[in-house]
Amino acid sequence: MVAGAALMLIGLLVGTGALSWFGRLPGDLRFETEHTRVYIPLTSMLLLSLVFSLVAYVVRRML
Repeated sequence: MVAGAALMLIGLLVGTGALSWFGRLPGDLRFETEHTRVYIPLTSMLLLSLVFSLVAYVVRRML
């Protein structure tokens, strides 16, 4: 139930545009040419990894 509530909250944040900054952080690389676009979200993925690791740590400590 907690995971479902968390997914609903994330969906609400995405739907309202509250997370529009995600993916546009300093360190996210964008290369554009006339025919090609390459996007490498380095900083965004590091931030997500940190958040997921913190959540896993907290869950492990609770069990």
